[in-house]
Amino acid sequence: MDSTRVTEQPTSFERPQPGVDPADPRGAFPRTPPPARVPGTGTALPVQGHSGGEMPAPGAGSPGPSKAAPPASPGAASAETVTPGGTGQDPATAPGSEHSQPGSGQDAEPDTHRPRPVPEGIPVQPAAGQGRPARAPDGKERRSGQVTQPGRPTPMRRDGDRLRFVGAATRRIARGIDLDEIVMGLCRATVPTFSDAILVYLRDPLPVGDERPTGPLVLRLRRTDRIPAERDTEGGFLPAATAPEPSGLDSVGEELCTVRPGSALAEVLRGVRPVFTDAPAARAALPELLGEDGASAVPAGQRAILAPLRGRRRVIGAALFLRRPERIPFEADDLLVAAQLATHSALGIDKAVLYGREAYIADELQRTMLPETLPRCTGVRLASRYLPAAETARVGGDWYDAIPLPGSRVALVVGDVMGHSMTSAAIMGQLRTTAQTLAGLDLPPQEVLHHLDEQAQRLGVDRMATCLYAVYDPVSHRITIANAGHPPPVLLELGGRAEVLRVPAGAPIGVGGVDFEAVELDAPAGATLLLYTDGLVESRLRDVWTGIEQLREKLAVTAQLTGPDHPPPLEALCDEVLDMLGPGDRDDDIALLAARFDGIAPSDVAYWFLEPEDAAPGRARRLARRALSRWGMEELSDSVELLVSEVVTNAVRYATRPVTLRLLRTDVLRCEVGDDVPQLPRLRQARATDEGGRGLYLVNRLARRWGATRLSTGKVVWFELNHG
Repeated sequence: MDSTRVTEQPTSFERPQPGVDPADPRGAFPRTPPPARVPGTGTALPVQGHSGGEMPAPGAGSPGPSKAAPPASPGAASAETVTPGGTGQDPATAPGSEHSQPGSGQDAEPDTHRPRPVPEGIPVQPAAGQGRPARAPDGKERRSGQVTQPGRPTPMRRDGDRLRFVGAATRRIARGIDLDEIVMGLCRATVPTFSDAILVYLRDPLPVGDERPTGPLVLRLRRTDRIPAERDTEGGFLPAATAPEPSGLDSVGEELCTVRPGSALAEVLRGVRPVFTDAPAARAALPELLGEDGASAVPAGQRAILAPLRGRRRVIGAALFLRRPERIPFEADDLLVAAQLATHSALGIDKAVLYGREAYIADELQRTMLPETLPRCTGVRLASRYLPAAETARVGGDWYDAIPLPGSRVALVVGDVMGHSMTSAAIMGQLRTTAQTLAGLDLPPQEVLHHLDEQAQRLGVDRMATCLYAVYDPVSHRITIANAGHPPPVLLELGGRAEVLRVPAGAPIGVGGVDFEAVELDAPAGATLLLYTDGLVESRLRDVWTGIEQLREKLAVTAQLTGPDHPPPLEALCDEVLDMLGPGDRDDDIALLAARFDGIAPSDVAYWFLEPEDAAPGRARRLARRALSRWGMEELSDSVELLVSEVVTNAVRYATRPVTLRLLRTDVLRCEVGDDVPQLPRLRQARATDEGGRGLYLVNRLARRWGATRLSTGKVVWFELNHG
């Protein structure tokens, strides 16, 4: 038989501390180690009783007198267990004990709300009116051996509060996602619960990931929090004994600190562990961190803790916890609390810096993938919008583009690569670049989609995207559209009628082996074409065709607000379209491109064919002079005749088919000369002895802009001049 009899450990009945609400979670008691045994006897020490306290009588709710247990005999077969009544009897036979049956004792009473015994190993808590546990004659607590000061919480109470405080503080720090949130979480969790003031210093600049910092270690004061001198600090983790008074803590801290190699501050930071500032090394480091004035304002004694902040690779800063002189000093266990706070904060800051770098890269990638500004094209006005799926997923596969083409035309492109990742954005960038290259070749829309499909297959078997490619001609007022599995565009006419264009859907890009079909439609002046991705019309709350119908109705209602003779402003129209999205109605990226067709009136266009002969330059000069006279632009006649003569001369020298000459009057005067030779002209510096080679030099000096574009049938050389 064992030498001791173990009583049952209660799990639901514990007496609260005096002045503590039983429902307060701070009243829960941590388990303590089993009682010590007397050396050489194997006998457990009796459970500590109250100093002058009372224990409940067996079977009753009222307290009774406490009795001491008789000493155990070394030769006894078993030691008597101290019962709640303190009688020293065997619990199996003691009246009112847990192991006795109701009614078996001599003075047994009905078993109503009978209290359960206090287990061994958990000291009995002070009763009402008792502030501290029993002490030995030397004034020390029997459980911890520490001297208890008047008004100071018991060590067991402080340990429980520390655990709860560290848990709550680390959760608050972990909630932060960026640098400022994490630092603020550390300060808010610390002041005033753990300290009266905190100063957080971080490296400037903060290293990212595995980057090796260059230059000296510089600490910058990132944030500081303090309790105002007039504020009451009651209710904190270790409340102040008296009301706080003004102190030098309000002036502690300097903005910048350079850590010298081999200095006291460098040694403290290298040590990583938090230290009290009354230690010689920390006391020598304070003037370097805070300045001479700040170091002198730090309270004496163990009222300040300097905790280095170490990330995954290196020390990234330091935190200084301060308590006012009237506050209870820090203890040795508070160094562990400071270490936990510093560790969680430093790792959180490391992750926040990495997340910030990734978010910056994502933003830059998305910004460079999309057009920074839309071009100014003749006869059309453009507006665009892009919305990511969420702030945490800023990179997606949606894109839009507007590409100027020869002949004052413009290509309108909108596409959507499947997915919301960096891979999707990279594929989108490749497809957008390919589309721009194909557009420069002046290929038909269906041919552009065919080559995009081949490019997507080369990128991978699962690289799929939808795309819509349209070419608008402001002279003919026509638009040619080809579609690859994309939602159809919506055309808003000047009278307010909105129509979903009937465009063959086609297969998505990347499927392969599918032909694409293009349709040519009217694009009347004043009409607005809206190209978009499926994120605008499709979500978990509605299917794509329901969303398209809602978009059409939204455009019609918006157009009615401005009347039948005036189209709605383009930028405001884009905002109105996005307002159709309600809360929780956006699951995907949204790319929106709106084009207002102004067109070019036939009276502002002059077009001729010139045979490739020596008389062609002279005829071109005469035709240009007549057109300028008709438009009232005679002041440009000399410049236009000179430049037209040079460009036409260069064209007829190598052309085998008729040369085209076209003049367009818009906000500028544009001249276009086309031939069947694919080689583009090159600007070069003519030598003094050369008889030719100065034509493009004159064009470059006199024209506002000029350029050359290769076509499938040859090339077009154009230039522009400002007019009155």
